[in-house]
Amino acid sequence: MRSGVPAIQSTTRVLAMLEAVIADGGRSSVSAVARQTGVPVATAHRQVATLVAEGYLARTTRGAHIAGPRLLTLLHQVDEKQLVVTAAAPFIADLAAELGTIAQLGTLENDMVTYRLKAGSGANALFTKVGMQLEAYCSAIGKVLLASLSDAEQQAYLATGPFPALTDRTLTAPNDLARELEKVRQQGFATDDAEIARGLICMAVPIRGVRGQVVAAISISRSSACWQDRERDRYSQALLRAAGQIEQSTFGGMGSLAGQASGS
Repeated sequence: MRSGVPAIQSTTRVLAMLEAVIADGGRSSVSAVARQTGVPVATAHRQVATLVAEGYLARTTRGAHIAGPRLLTLLHQVDEKQLVVTAAAPFIADLAAELGTIAQLGTLENDMVTYRLKAGSGANALFTKVGMQLEAYCSAIGKVLLASLSDAEQQAYLATGPFPALTDRTLTAPNDLARELEKVRQQGFATDDAEIARGLICMAVPIRGVRGQVVAAISISRSSACWQDRERDRYSQALLRAAGQIEQSTFGGMGSLAGQASGS
């Protein structure tokens, strides 16, 4: 029971069976899944038959079951980026307040960073605005998002270089950016040391969706005069903690269900 509202136990049991069958990935019979989950075999068969009839499961030629067309349709209607934005707002505000920085969330569209959220003291003075797009190669958020691309996608992006220099610290050569993106992949965060604007330092980490794919990134920004290198670990840990909170708030326990249903 949550918030004083009693759960419908029969519905809870059917949903548990749905998740168990999806997690099984079409490898086992209904009877085998029933034994694994401790559900009476006859009950499991009735539950699965109902889910098949409603389109949430489909029977394979081997007699096992996988995600059905109705479940897949529902999953395809989910806009993970918008879910993240909706869930992330309070965590972005808390992050900015905790570190005394500006905090932002961005996503990648057509090789450009779209800024979706922004919070913190002095946020209005920073040139970014919610809804605006900026080049990805020169920002911490952009580097995180570019580093998450497949090798082929990343190579296609790098082929559009060399890139315009926004400051004397901007990485403009494709080879230099490729090395930077590999570093981001390895360490799990990105930094922008006055590469997009003079006197501005940023750090960013990824937000991952239900299948582990990067769907967004969050960053903190501070003037170089106020940035403390000795606080780098504190900054990165606060970012990673906020990212985990956003992922949990957005997706919760959806990972196994959505990931198996999509075939990943």
